[in-house]
Amino acid sequence: MITALAGGVGAARFLTGLIQLVRQEDLTVVVNTGDDSEFFGLHVSPDIDIVTYTLAGVVNDVEGWGVKDDTFECLNMLKRFGEIDWFNLGDRDFATSILRTKMLKSGFSLSQISAKVSHDLGLQLRILPMTDGKFTTYVQTHEGFIHFEEYLVKRAAQDAVLGIDFVGVDVVKPAVGVVESIMVSERVIICPSNPVVSIGPILSVSGIRESLRKSRAKKIAVSPIIAGVPVKGPADKFLCGLGVESSAFGVAELYADFLDVFVIDSADVAEKGRIEQLGVEVVVVDTLMKDLASKIALAKVVLNI
Repeated sequence: MITALAGGVGAARFLTGLIQLVRQEDLTVVVNTGDDSEFFGLHVSPDIDIVTYTLAGVVNDVEGWGVKDDTFECLNMLKRFGEIDWFNLGDRDFATSILRTKMLKSGFSLSQISAKVSHDLGLQLRILPMTDGKFTTYVQTHEGFIHFEEYLVKRAAQDAVLGIDFVGVDVVKPAVGVVESIMVSERVIICPSNPVVSIGPILSVSGIRESLRKSRAKKIAVSPIIAGVPVKGPADKFLCGLGVESSAFGVAELYADFLDVFVIDSADVAEKGRIEQLGVEVVVVDTLMKDLASKIALAKVVLNI
């Protein structure tokens, strides 16, 4: 059994390689829901959808999110009616959010809905939200706290990050199966996702970080930072905003209390000694995932540890 903790695009790329090497039935992916929000009256779960669409082979490969060859007629009409124009949902993407919202109103949990969507799209692995409760990530900027999606999409991550607020963290619980999966797995993989706003929300949910410390699984993380720069997204801004070094070492510090092995890129070989002083084993390989072959190669390294 393998459990993976995942954010959006970076995690989805890594998992694309992983599912070529393991049986889907043996894999559980716990996904960040701090990005979830309501748009046009619909419950949108960006990271769950990115992971699901990517592994189902229907994602827009150019953007890394949304559905391949989608149209935007519904959104275009909404714009004519004066609705917000900064959050892009394609017509097929709307369908997923319509179903999710309908089922939530009928009493189904986010876990149950995610299981249905992934199954209907042909997946056999288990995709779990980190929690079925309401959890929202807000970013503190000079203009105050704003929802993470507004910061990332509407404001294009241009603002300096002054802090992070996880609203709901004091009351939500892990979704059913999350802690259990971590405890029975042979390996837990922390995917190469933003350590602050993708993996950070998962770790902040009561009981999850504790289960990682207690689990006898081999806990392995892949660095999302190469030579001080994130492969995708503004992880460096979030690390620096919290006073954490934007480097492989900085990420390792955030995970050191539970981590066994940290996989870093060859460009960061000079960081190996510092990270090992944290009590974490280090594996140095090429981690940039340019194509399917390199995704499989990186996943094979993680499985062979």
